[in-house]
Amino acid sequence: MIMMDTFVAQAVVPAREAEPLPQADSSFARLGLAPELLAAVADLGFTEPTAVQQATVGRALLPTHGRACDLMVSSQTGSGKTAAFLLPVIHQLMAQQEVRLAQEAARWALAQADAQARGEPVPKRPKRRNPTDPRHFKAATPGALVLCPTRELAQQVSADAIDLVRHCKGVRVAHVVGGIPYQVQIARLQNADLVVATPGRLLDLHRSMQIKLDQVQMLVVDEADRMLDQGFADDLAELHQLTGARGQTLMFSATFAPRIMQLASRLMRDPQRIEIDSPQERHQLIEQTLFWADNLQHKRKLLDHCLRDTEVAQAVVFASTQIECDALAQELVQDGFHAQALHGALSQGLRNRRLGAFREGRFQILVATDVAARGLDVPSITHVINFGLPMKAEDYVHRIGRTGRAGRRGHAITLAEFRDRRRIGDIEHYTRQSFKASVIAGLEPRQNFKPSIGRSERGGRQSGPRSTGQGAGWGADRSRQCFGQDRVAPHKPISGFSRRDDRAPRSGEPVSWAKRPQRAAPPRLDSRADPRSGPRLDPRAEKRRPDVAPRPDFASARSGAARKPVRPR
Repeated sequence: MIMMDTFVAQAVVPAREAEPLPQADSSFARLGLAPELLAAVADLGFTEPTAVQQATVGRALLPTHGRACDLMVSSQTGSGKTAAFLLPVIHQLMAQQEVRLAQEAARWALAQADAQARGEPVPKRPKRRNPTDPRHFKAATPGALVLCPTRELAQQVSADAIDLVRHCKGVRVAHVVGGIPYQVQIARLQNADLVVATPGRLLDLHRSMQIKLDQVQMLVVDEADRMLDQGFADDLAELHQLTGARGQTLMFSATFAPRIMQLASRLMRDPQRIEIDSPQERHQLIEQTLFWADNLQHKRKLLDHCLRDTEVAQAVVFASTQIECDALAQELVQDGFHAQALHGALSQGLRNRRLGAFREGRFQILVATDVAARGLDVPSITHVINFGLPMKAEDYVHRIGRTGRAGRRGHAITLAEFRDRRRIGDIEHYTRQSFKASVIAGLEPRQNFKPSIGRSERGGRQSGPRSTGQGAGWGADRSRQCFGQDRVAPHKPISGFSRRDDRAPRSGEPVSWAKRPQRAAPPRLDSRADPRSGPRLDPRAEKRRPDVAPRPDFASARSGAARKPVRPR
């Protein structure tokens, strides 16, 4: 028997015991889940829980000091985090439903007893009203809320939740995202127990009194690092106030930056930290490769070579901007590839259709921005190609996590130019892993990319063009160059990226910048210019011209002082 906090009846009631299950499901049965959930998991073909599910489900169900504990969970992409929070949430919703049905049955039995005691006929049960009828409209009051940063992730989580409640009677799931008509979403919200939503549309429906959040007992924040970022901090703070009576908060993400952990600690009560795999640990199932490109045309040839590999079943090509995404998709189509673009400027209906077609395998290449870096779970994705590097180093971890999921192997390819060397260094610093550059026969870069930009162990940024060959990345000592004696003259820069410093000697010998030749200062112009002769040199540097009278002192005239007459010479 597992004791859990029901939150509704404000009392602790025992949960139902799991029914005898086949030996293949015994590991999930040990987690204490309801038999309906165990049957749904068996239908989906899962027999063994992942590491994050084993560490999270039990703690999420076990109450601490009379209530369930708050959890902050981080694990690698594709490790089963969605099921790790959906299983305990649905289990507790079923327990709440049992308590609610028991209370209704008790009230009905009491009403029957009172009618019999008074000698009146037994009252009939009221008929179920049509929730879509405006006369019977009631604002939705969900018991659990899952927040997601993107529409695609919210739809993916909602689809997974629907698969898990297929045997759970009375538990309804609804998702609320932008780009869908309000009337459709209002109809979906009726009698919903679990709501998966993006913050913007959820707050709009709350302000229009279509949904009430005061009865939410479980709040889940998926991809919490993005939710707590600058773009969602205000919305999350407002939702925190609206769901202040909740009993449990769960935060899941593949990456947790220190500042994100500080913000999360303000929204949670004594959270327990669970870290399965840190972002600094190399993903064993994903092979990461770096190719240097001389320019955009060279990078485009490298992309064409990678996509024509016979091992590519389906690939996601990430671009930096929406314009680059559309242009690259059109170029791939012209080259004979079946590709389509996906970014935030498209309508929600078109995004849904393209994602559905990609999941069904109707086209091979999806060119997308970072909207597809989270929540995209397509088993047939074998390659992820970073044509444009992400703005944040942690987004690289989420991008490559679109492949190598659920025990499958994948390939992550990064194409970088010389101007991207600083972002490559930031990714190496964040993941604490150095890239090993590779080359393709016939497409070798003509430029020297050895002096790449990295970070030292002391946190200082290394200077790439003036590297002395002591090693880039982790552990390189730049104290002589930053603070030390003589500065080493820069190497000859790569043509097209920078300009030779005229102050540096042409040889590679050390030179002291204090002894460099001084240029003669240009003559200064007098600000008090004569309108007849134009600007003239400073009187202190040149003798006054005898044929030009000095300019009158207007400041003295404004102050009331007597003006001296000008005597011609």
